[in-house]
Amino acid sequence: MATHTLGTNGTTSLTAVTFSPVPSVLSDADMATIRAGIRSDDASHAVATLRGYGGFVREGLLYLPNNRGVIKLAPGDVVAIDTVATSGWPILLSAYAIANGPWTLSA
Repeated sequence: MATHTLGTNGTTSLTAVTFSPVPSVLSDADMATIRAGIRSDDASHAVATLRGYGGFVREGLLYLPNNRGVIKLAPGDVVAIDTVATSGWPILLSAYAIANGPWTLSA
């Protein structure tokens, strides 16, 4: 098996938020945008819900679709979704990766 490179077709093709448990930093509306964009990768490609499919909550938990697990976020971590391709699978980047990696997070 070989390693691959992974990137996006454009530098701004993902919709993302920087996690903070503080509502004044990360609004409920911004969280709802990400939550609504998370989609299941099963045949129905359904919008994910906390009841078995996935989601994103203020307590810093990212529920992966199709009961694939829960990731606990730290402040500064970035959650993104690919709304251009309508895939909707959540992408998580740590605060360290955003600050020190080859990523660009624009306003």
